[in-house]
Amino acid sequence: MPQRPLKKIIGRVEKISFPSWDIQNLDAKVDSGAYTSSLHCHHIETVSENDSEFVLFSLFDPAHPSYRTTKYRSELADIRKVKSSNGEVETRYVIRETAIFCGRKRNIELTLTDRSNMKFDLLLGRRFLKNYLVDVSKKYLNS
Repeated sequence: MPQRPLKKIIGRVEKISFPSWDIQNLDAKVDSGAYTSSLHCHHIETVSENDSEFVLFSLFDPAHPSYRTTKYRSELADIRKVKSSNGEVETRYVIRETAIFCGRKRNIELTLTDRSNMKFDLLLGRRFLKNYLVDVSKKYLNS
């Protein structure tokens, strides 16, 4: 019987980059309890252009080292109802982007939400993490 390839082991916090936004080495909390990944944004709005819908948003807060006054733009992939960790249901915009994670270019689906009261601006959910094992006693195993 052929052996399955070993899954890569990651820590409870890892670095991720978004080349199209020129964001490098952002700390991301690994959360196998969350289905989708979520990103801290504010001033979120939608615009329609040429039969397509886009989301415009600001990333981070002014105190964050990666903060810029730039308005970011991504194509709207979906609008979903998401139950947060406190049990409240929230309607969120969903975008798809390319990220660099553990040295590999990967597609990631992100819900946009206000995470200003959370320690990490980005939460990686199990949909993105399905090819990884998490060692919760460690951080930055692949950064």
